[in-house]
Amino acid sequence: MAVSALFRQFVLKVHSRCDLACDHCYVYEHADQSWRGRPLRMTGATMARTAERIADHVRAHGLDEVCLVLHGGEPLLAGPDHLRDLIIALRGPLRGLCDIDLHLHTNGVRLDREFCDLFREHRVKIGISLDGDRAANDRHRLYRDGRSSYDKVVKAVELLRTEYPDLYSGLLCTIDVKNDPIAVYEELLAHEPPAIDFLWPHHTWDRPPPRPSATAYSDWLIRIADRWFADGRPVAIRMFDSITSTSQGGRSFTESLGLEPTDLLVVETDGRYEQVDSLKTAYDGAPGTGTDVFQNSVDQAGEHYGVAARRGGLAALCTQCKECPVVATCGGGLFAHRYRGDGSGFDNPSVYCDDLFTLVEHVRKRVAERPDVLPPAVLRSLAAGHGDRSAISRLKSTQAVGNLSLLVTIGRATTPGPAWDLVKRVEAEDPASLDAVLAHPYVRVWAAERLRDLEWGADPADDGLIAAVACVAAARAGLSAELQIPVRGGAAYFPTVGRFAVLDKDVTTVVVADGRIHVPDAGEPEEVRRVRAGRLSVALEDLDPFRDRHDWPAAGRLSDKEFDRWRIFLREAWELLEADYAEYAEGIAGALSTIVPLKDPGGGRSVSSAARDAFGSVGIALPETPALLCLLLLHEFQHVKLGAVLDFVDLYDANDHAKYQAPWREDLRPIEGLLQGTYAHIAVADFWRRRAQSPDSGTAVEACAHFDEWYPKTLSAVGVLEASGALTGLGEQFVAGMRTTLESWRPPPEVPSAPAPSRGPQRGAAD
Repeated sequence: MAVSALFRQFVLKVHSRCDLACDHCYVYEHADQSWRGRPLRMTGATMARTAERIADHVRAHGLDEVCLVLHGGEPLLAGPDHLRDLIIALRGPLRGLCDIDLHLHTNGVRLDREFCDLFREHRVKIGISLDGDRAANDRHRLYRDGRSSYDKVVKAVELLRTEYPDLYSGLLCTIDVKNDPIAVYEELLAHEPPAIDFLWPHHTWDRPPPRPSATAYSDWLIRIADRWFADGRPVAIRMFDSITSTSQGGRSFTESLGLEPTDLLVVETDGRYEQVDSLKTAYDGAPGTGTDVFQNSVDQAGEHYGVAARRGGLAALCTQCKECPVVATCGGGLFAHRYRGDGSGFDNPSVYCDDLFTLVEHVRKRVAERPDVLPPAVLRSLAAGHGDRSAISRLKSTQAVGNLSLLVTIGRATTPGPAWDLVKRVEAEDPASLDAVLAHPYVRVWAAERLRDLEWGADPADDGLIAAVACVAAARAGLSAELQIPVRGGAAYFPTVGRFAVLDKDVTTVVVADGRIHVPDAGEPEEVRRVRAGRLSVALEDLDPFRDRHDWPAAGRLSDKEFDRWRIFLREAWELLEADYAEYAEGIAGALSTIVPLKDPGGGRSVSSAARDAFGSVGIALPETPALLCLLLLHEFQHVKLGAVLDFVDLYDANDHAKYQAPWREDLRPIEGLLQGTYAHIAVADFWRRRAQSPDSGTAVEACAHFDEWYPKTLSAVGVLEASGALTGLGEQFVAGMRTTLESWRPPPEVPSAPAPSRGPQRGAAD
């Protein structure tokens, strides 16, 4: 049985004719000619019934807002009196149910003060079609007798801009590559619109657009995009803003881009439900649903197969689109533009495929110049499972920007003092030294917790961490300073340096000089100890008071014997990592800075965890063998990477509160937990897959058994993610990358008499 669609936008055709004869109009100039049999105007009764159907839909789906667009033809042909009646009929059934975002799209030639006063009274926003300067606009937008519409349209735009700015929603411009793009941009910008919407001319594979080159349309748009970026993005341009947003997992602001399911339904003047108007380009009757407001609910219209095809996300696209690196942003382009009358229907890429690819890549590169953005190439590399050197490097640099941003935000909300003054001094004189201290994972944990406290209105007591950070950064920078800092638990801790025991004092003096930290009230510090193994250099952090943020308790200070055992195991584990898991080792060496030893759980169990805000750190209870330590490092570093990605891009809908079944757990998981666990188990399955090739038959037999357990579970979890409906377009593409990696593996041959898998590592809550 078909699933009812959820609509939030309704285009209401209040008049079916137009006073212009634009030769690129999809209503009158393309394959569908159903306008000829439509009533000229929507009646009040039809509008009232339409409003009742929309109200029923709002109640059924608990919507808090709907967008309603009065459209045509040319809606102003209905006249102010009739439009007033229609607006009143439309608002009545929806009053008190939800917010209404009411718009009208017009060619502008009839817009005057009488109409504007009516629209102000009823809070109707107005968008006007203008294709650029006089030459550009008059290339297509003429009266039937060939007269120019430009002067009247500009007069209407200026009326809105100067006298009714509260109604002015923006300008719509259909692209024509014969026009000068910069002249078009400057003309539109001169009218100070709140937004500009560049529209692709409607064409299909059967009637392709005229183009002097394969990428003529993208070349035209790129010239505008570069000028727009150079101007500091002075106006919202929906196409470019949508590319920017979807590149970071956000929503698209136009139907022509993105993988989000369509939420738009059209109601014609006779009350018939139709799909989007652009389908009129494909073939006669293409937009029809066979339903109307008098006999059918909105949900019944949504059961039409064409609506379902436009709500299928990545799975509904053709193979070429699914495999395209820009699909999360492009979304296959506008549905109508995929049509080919050779029997393939809409199962094709857009007729503007080359243009879309070129434009998306160009704008993405411009956006990626910002240091707080993860470029698509980084996400594709990470989605494959490990991430190459450049991807991990960008992940680190983006985190550094985020760390400083966190600190600045906290500083602005905190009473200034000597510690903050020293932080600002180091930032001014040697920012790299401050960045190095802020990169300590548990400084970030502290900052995230402090920011949450401030957002909740709490005023936590000074725990001394800012002063400690300031002292360490100043020492690195070779500056001199003296600060008073609080003593916690009989000690003063300095990130990356160590702990000074300070007895019987609540506050102590810290002197920074000659690149060192001195605490006159204390003796020699307990230092943070490091382990070096090949390219890997990590701190075994057993002192930091903020380190106990894992799903298993942190161990106390390691004895010398315990530290030596960690050192031996880490060196052997690293040798295995570099030998057999080199792709993963590259990222771990580049970004893993800290390991927090966890308490031994006993019973031969292995325990590991990654704290969500502690980029660069994992928590591990030392397991029985270096090989298991290698596995735990692989597993937890997956969480570290994905957590960092989620700090900057949206892979899932944060408002999705459903729970999903992870094949390795009995309890249901939220979408982030399932995503984290699946990503981590790619490394687990890969560990056993490669270990199954060991020349040691005992090791190979055990590894095959483990692989046979974890590979199908991980692949199954990918399927749960894909079917969840909770992923953003970027999330769908990221998970598709995970699937590609899994499906590229050829499972090792079955090994006779393989023993049952022994108990695997006990996972953290993120799994």
